[in-house]
Amino acid sequence: MKKLTTILFGLFLALCALAQNTNTTDNGVVINGVKWATRNVDAPGTFAKNPEDAGMFYQWNRRVGWSATDPMINSDGGTDWDNTDSEGIIWKKSNDPSPAGWRVPTVEELRTLLEAEKVTNEWTTQNGVIGRKFTDKATSNSLFFPAVGYRSLRTGEFRNAGTNGVYWSSTLHESGETGPYYLSSGKGTAGVGYYSRMDGFAVRCVFAE
Repeated sequence: MKKLTTILFGLFLALCALAQNTNTTDNGVVINGVKWATRNVDAPGTFAKNPEDAGMFYQWNRRVGWSATDPMINSDGGTDWDNTDSEGIIWKKSNDPSPAGWRVPTVEELRTLLEAEKVTNEWTTQNGVIGRKFTDKATSNSLFFPAVGYRSLRTGEFRNAGTNGVYWSSTLHESGETGPYYLSSGKGTAGVGYYSRMDGFAVRCVFAE
């Protein structure tokens, strides 16, 4: 009986593992004290299948995802690009497309990836996909940001795939007028900038403590 119980318990654990929905779960990786998801956000509330996959693009403080390939279509099935500014001074929780337990990072969290004394970064290819890898010097933990490109603010035109990856922060620039901060991870370098809320950028979320 004890042996049968052990077998049944092992089978139960195996079935639980199979039932886990990896589209909405991620173990994450800690880089320079911040726990990051290993994959981009795909449709609202889900992760892309692989770390090299683009996921979907989002306009700032909006929860509607846009395709990272053409033809352009959004997560609601629409094709009309919204070329108006979103409202608000923060990315509201109700508009956050991250899966449960995760959120859009702040600009301060994006900047931790660029602290050269603690994190290295390199332009590389992972499983055939071009992008930038960030590696924690103390732990050797690494994180890959694919060069997914973006959708432009006026028309939603798809641009720069394979040469740059642009990732939103939840933080609006201090002036409140010039736009939100983002991480630009291109072939030449990685850095933080700010621009229009209307652009469609990728989202790589952090653990919501």
